[in-house]
Amino acid sequence: MAKGRSPSAADAFVVDFPTLWVVPDWMEAHLPVPGGFRAGEPMELYPWQLWCTVNHYRVKPKAVFGQRSTAFHYRRSQVVAPQKTGKGPWSAAITLAEMVGPVVFSGWAAGGEVYRCSAHGCGCGWWYAYEPGEPMGMPWHDPLIQMLGASSDQVETNVYGHLKAMVKNSPLADLLTTGEEFTRILTGDGGGRADVVTSSARSRLGNPIVFALQDETGTYTTTNKMISVAEAQRRGLAGMSGRSLETTNAWDPSEDSYAQRTAASKARDIFRYHPQAPKALRYDNARQRRKIHSYVYAGSSHVDLDAIGAEATELLEKDPAQAERFFGNRVVSGTGSWLDSEAWAARVDAREVPRGTRVVLGFDGSDIDDHTALRAETLDGHQFTPVYGPDQAPTIWNPADYPGGQVPRLEVDAALDELMRRFDVVRLYADPPYWETEVDEWVDRYGERRVIRWHTRRVVQMHAAAERLRTDVLKADTGFTHDGCELTADHIANARTAARPGDRYVLRKASDQQKIDAAVTSVLAHEAAMDTIAAGLARKRKTYVYTA
Repeated sequence: MAKGRSPSAADAFVVDFPTLWVVPDWMEAHLPVPGGFRAGEPMELYPWQLWCTVNHYRVKPKAVFGQRSTAFHYRRSQVVAPQKTGKGPWSAAITLAEMVGPVVFSGWAAGGEVYRCSAHGCGCGWWYAYEPGEPMGMPWHDPLIQMLGASSDQVETNVYGHLKAMVKNSPLADLLTTGEEFTRILTGDGGGRADVVTSSARSRLGNPIVFALQDETGTYTTTNKMISVAEAQRRGLAGMSGRSLETTNAWDPSEDSYAQRTAASKARDIFRYHPQAPKALRYDNARQRRKIHSYVYAGSSHVDLDAIGAEATELLEKDPAQAERFFGNRVVSGTGSWLDSEAWAARVDAREVPRGTRVVLGFDGSDIDDHTALRAETLDGHQFTPVYGPDQAPTIWNPADYPGGQVPRLEVDAALDELMRRFDVVRLYADPPYWETEVDEWVDRYGERRVIRWHTRRVVQMHAAAERLRTDVLKADTGFTHDGCELTADHIANARTAARPGDRYVLRKASDQQKIDAAVTSVLAHEAAMDTIAAGLARKRKTYVYTA
């Protein structure tokens, strides 16, 4: 390191392992820069791109010919890098290599072996001579590949647009034909292709793919169902001995994203690249922020740090967490997060709640968009999502799971009736909007002392109730616990605070796709429990009779 120079992520780029060097050489020989002032010029991989490429194609020293994914040191890779470092063009280059490049391990070179493009249908004349003991590569035979994103527009902008531009201006134009949402291989048996897929393309998730590019995985959550889609892809890859690559900006830790789960996994066969400047550097300090940018943008010579710094400075005024994630490459919670996800997770106690237990319920209903949920809490402070029916389904209903995209109101009514009979329900706090008729019927059926219309739109009351639950989760000396319901945890993480007059707030969604309904029912259930205790009704009535 030069004297006086600050360290950077590139200082760790030392390759001391066997890898398919033929792959980055093939990429630079075939692929042009897809856009910008240098569009059409030969691609030269940035240091970080080369580092991630050789690691993704790192070969096990004892690999044998015939192995596919198991020949490689890493089963899949994750690249977390800030805005505009070149993740998209690099992802497109890797995808094209997987389509027609020498990415399959084909044994160890004895000396004198040569990879020739002409042997694989490419007339460019390029060849690569292997060194003795070097791992060799060959193309897949008619590979099926998928490029996954939350929307087709996202994949087009981030990856597929670059891929099409590379094909158009390269020798690969004779090997591939590009369409609006797929690229087909013209050689071989004609079955090889790469498809753009989203969560709506579930019928294609069972295809026998050999490579998956998963774009912006920091946005994949259980709420938008992208985690299940990405995991389905990986199951398909396992069956075909294929591998995957995910790229993303730093994620919001309150959202429990697919990217966060990959980063937290204990699996050792995942390559992770996530450059992060020393934590002692403060992002809200201009001079230290420049050092952070210099560190995380190392190896991306096209990036103007002055322009990045100016944009980050303006974004800091309104959304400092977003600026730090997108430009500082740091994992920080979004602005206005209501309740820390780790604090909520620390309160898990998966205990059984027996029949006849005195409980309270919280209810928040929707019709065709948000979830409808019932949440319960015992009067000793344990909160849980009850189950109902012969399938013991949780009392959280996603309208997207039902015909017509509507919540099954009769099923919700039957579930509540079952809970009323199973437990000693002393109070139900129900938010009436969209469910006024049903709530009126519940008041008539179970009594006005048990079913209380509790409007969450009341700012003073809702702020106090949300603060009470938040305080009891965060304070060390409270006995509050919960069942660890994953969907409720997701909704807790999605909840943001929206300021209201008088230093108060209400809860809002982080985005339209990220629901918070189970978080609202948690607030209602806890408020009902605390009010019940304050009213002296914590002890079970001796005359109460319940039926199975």
